[in-house]
Amino acid sequence: MSKEDRDLIASLQSLVHSLQHRVKELEAENTMLSSRLSSCRCHEIEEACDRAVVDSSNCFDEKRRESKTGGKRNTVKNLAVKIPGYNTRNLNHHCKRYVALKIMYFGQRFYAFASEAHMEPTIESEIFKAFEKTRLLVGDKKESQYSRCGRTDKGVSSVGQVIALFLRSNLKGTGVNNSGDIVLEDQYEGEIDYVRVLNRALPNDIRVLGWCPVPVGFSARFSCLSREYKYFFWRENLNLLAMESAGRKFVGEHDFRNFCKMDAVNVHNYTRNVTSFEIFPSDVRLTLARRKYLRPFISLLRVIRQRGKCIFLQYLLRFMYDGNQLWAFKIKGTAFLWHQVRCMVSVLLLIGQGLESADVIDALLDTDRTMRKPQYAIAPELPLVLHSCEFESLKFICSADARQALHVHFANQCRSYQLQAAIFHEALLSCLPISSSAENQSSLNNGTSKKKASYVRLMSRATEPSYEERRMKLNSKT
Repeated sequence: MSKEDRDLIASLQSLVHSLQHRVKELEAENTMLSSRLSSCRCHEIEEACDRAVVDSSNCFDEKRRESKTGGKRNTVKNLAVKIPGYNTRNLNHHCKRYVALKIMYFGQRFYAFASEAHMEPTIESEIFKAFEKTRLLVGDKKESQYSRCGRTDKGVSSVGQVIALFLRSNLKGTGVNNSGDIVLEDQYEGEIDYVRVLNRALPNDIRVLGWCPVPVGFSARFSCLSREYKYFFWRENLNLLAMESAGRKFVGEHDFRNFCKMDAVNVHNYTRNVTSFEIFPSDVRLTLARRKYLRPFISLLRVIRQRGKCIFLQYLLRFMYDGNQLWAFKIKGTAFLWHQVRCMVSVLLLIGQGLESADVIDALLDTDRTMRKPQYAIAPELPLVLHSCEFESLKFICSADARQALHVHFANQCRSYQLQAAIFHEALLSCLPISSSAENQSSLNNGTSKKKASYVRLMSRATEPSYEERRMKLNSKT
């Protein structure tokens, strides 16, 4: 045997010895990991978190029952299961899916929708409190890829706001897994009932109406095709025909800088597209009657108006609807500027009171002619409602149980507010009568009443700085 062969054998024996030693090390490491795995309590955390989603909502129901009956109950004080050495708030190991939620809220007591308002309470802050209580949020708000469709102001309500974010999911193969891959399916059996669970944690003036799985690239703001607002007002002695004729001038693509609160820092394009404008009675007392009996008359009135025969039209409207009835503007567009709808409504109400002519709309939309916005008060915020947000191929889901609970809740809320209105009406009836002239002078006119004698027309008023003047002032500071 040559020396080279002996060296080769020696090296092979050394390699075998090294491999045998490594196998023993791996066996020892495997034994240690198996021991750790047997004592691991991660599955307890996952099961506890799954129970918390349901238990938390049940706990809210028990609290409500206790507040009504005054009885005592034995409940778990802290729904979060405390396991030494583990943070139960970290739910990243759970499956999640990107969902859109349709939200309703009554905005009277809220400072705004967005929590960036730096005032409490806001609708958004209440919604995220519900996410925390129900343990549906995966990570924090930033990690959830949260987006909102509309950023309504203080006091504004909505029955169709839409938000989107990542939420926990019970379905392992649907939604979005931890790798970020999107998997959309039509099967929702076994999924968390987001509507039912969240509504049990939300205050009475906020409700989730439905949910829908959406792709990761979906944005509640930028994926929205159109937004529709309603603004309620009292009929009183307003000239409805003049208001409707003036409102139709808004339809189309226009520069609305004279119909908004200008933000020269962030907004540089004030052109917006209003796709439709309507004015119609909205009094709930006449809704059914209008559908059954008045629809033929309304159709006839539209035909008469289209043919230009308006001799008795205003009198017919006054006969059909008294001055104490609620009406509404419905304005639809692709997007809106800050306070745009309330500015539009403010000018329309001035036209309805006979203080302005419909031509003022043309003048304010002509920014070459009217470069500076006249100073005028915007319409009150409480009657404004974000009615709907339109998206492509978005169908919201609501289980039968959740739908039934929503019907009961809204019926109870309606009765509660009707009861309050009845009490105030009794107080009104108990007041001493006033003269007819004083009654006419005290007309509410939707919070925008002006005396004709002292009224200054819009085109004769002092003006705000133009966009160019605002930008020049901003540039001079930098």
